[in-house]
Amino acid sequence: MTKVLDIPKVNAKNMTEKEFFYGHKACAGCGGSIAVRLALKVLGERTYSALPAGCMSAVGFIYPQMAFNSNAIITTFPGSASMAAGIAAGAKALGQKDFKTVVFAGDGGTADIGFQALSGMIDRNDDVLYICYDNEAYMNTGIQKSGLTPYGTKTTTTPAGKNIPGTITHKKNLFEIIAAHDIAYAATASIGYPQDFINKVNKAKHVKGATFIHVYASCPTGWGTPTETSVEIAKDAVDAGLIFLAEYEDGEYKLNRNPKEFKSVEEYLKKQGRFKHMSDADIQCVIENRDKKWERMRKNWL
Repeated sequence: MTKVLDIPKVNAKNMTEKEFFYGHKACAGCGGSIAVRLALKVLGERTYSALPAGCMSAVGFIYPQMAFNSNAIITTFPGSASMAAGIAAGAKALGQKDFKTVVFAGDGGTADIGFQALSGMIDRNDDVLYICYDNEAYMNTGIQKSGLTPYGTKTTTTPAGKNIPGTITHKKNLFEIIAAHDIAYAATASIGYPQDFINKVNKAKHVKGATFIHVYASCPTGWGTPTETSVEIAKDAVDAGLIFLAEYEDGEYKLNRNPKEFKSVEEYLKKQGRFKHMSDADIQCVIENRDKKWERMRKNWL
């Protein structure tokens, strides 16, 4: 893999002013659109994007106002990774160089419906960067629970009431599932820490083979949050320890942030309409699950 020291730095000062994703019809404050915009500015003009059914394909391919300023295609819902693999192989067969193929898929299209194709892509080590923008539910189709919806979340398929607190399962450990494939490079990120996300996209850009980034992307519509707080709430999730920033490469895990103490989980949850029904016992369940996960990560990754 390309050494980190050999990779040119990308930041707000030297990033291209050219836009590759704009004029879309996403909801105000959409975290997914922020993730796609930043990633494409890092990847550049020589990028082929593949998107399954989801928010970004729904808001980015409304003819004649196409939001992508580079090559992009809508794929089948379960097959974005396999179609991207075909695009990468086809471009290589045509003798094209200095290009990158990227998938932008939501949490449902990644952790649930699209996982089989993603696993195959990694197994073949296809030269594709797969980015999962995680807004923690199937937002495009009406806010249904996905495998990455956290405990206590009120969705249209997990309503909150007297008998259940909303979603009764915790998020899948998607990052570790991907790392278990012994992928060349995988990372977690959040739009609340944009430079960290930019750095990881830039690193993945220079890796030949399969790479994966799981980026936390807020959704005001599905979360019940003010549109102007999208970046702030995504940062709060990391600071509260509910989302972690990490990398997997060369067979090893690395925690990018290891805070001495976490900010209030309750304050983070109560800012969002999807969690306002949660009792003290529900919140304690979230905290205990967080602490258990961090204890394991600190023991095994540090």
